[in-house]
Amino acid sequence: MDAGNSNAPILPVPPEPFALIIGPSMRGASDVSLETSLRHMGLRPERADSDRADMMERIAPPLFRLRFGRESMLAGRASDAALALVDPADPATSLLAASLPQGWRESGQCWMFVPDEDGHGAHEQTMQMREFFKMMVLLIDLFDASHFFWSPARLWSDAPQFRASVAEMLISGMPPILHLVAFRRHEAEGVDFVGTRGLALFAQQELEGRIPKGWTVAEMVRRLARLSLDMMLNGPVRESRRMRGLDPGEWVHLSPPPDTGMPSPVRVEFGGDL
Repeated sequence: MDAGNSNAPILPVPPEPFALIIGPSMRGASDVSLETSLRHMGLRPERADSDRADMMERIAPPLFRLRFGRESMLAGRASDAALALVDPADPATSLLAASLPQGWRESGQCWMFVPDEDGHGAHEQTMQMREFFKMMVLLIDLFDASHFFWSPARLWSDAPQFRASVAEMLISGMPPILHLVAFRRHEAEGVDFVGTRGLALFAQQELEGRIPKGWTVAEMVRRLARLSLDMMLNGPVRESRRMRGLDPGEWVHLSPPPDTGMPSPVRVEFGGDL
């Protein structure tokens, strides 16, 4: 588990979520053959225009709108500006058991996908993302993708593993948490912490906790991942609460952030017979 280093400066990422894949099977494909392949996957492609300058800077023409059920996304080849946002060599970027192939950026095999703006309310966000990820599974198959990037977490992961996790989600209902949320270690005044990045998209809040003495980062991440799943399924933490931990005699205390209007994480403390 690479928890990353959140002391590193973070490059600005557009506020709306986007996914990016490395797909070698469509490298060099003509626009016509690409459109035909997308249609064969049942994604109903159509040429699209956007009056947003930032969108046109990040997706090289042609821009496609893809549809799956009621959901839609904008798609196209990732531009140099988009690739600058996802640089795996930047210390602010997290990688989950992922080592990108040499020359990934120059090979013309990077594709960007942005959920279309359709007026969803915040309470519908998780369901909208569920459909978006189902579309991404089809695209991973079509492009024979090797790697998957998720912008809210600024996280690269293995595309086949992401695909398998989404398939599991459709059976069990459990979101692919490790592919959607990055767990970042940082130090403050000599104390080590691990916090989430990307959880707020689904739960309106992030988590942060001090690493107890004697614990590894992996042990901390395992517990924060479980808490993140609970928040994704049941909503944000509105009041302080204490619950049992993973091990016998272990407890967890959650403290919601103060209502100051400024974003701050839910504080997590572990105690008991550790």
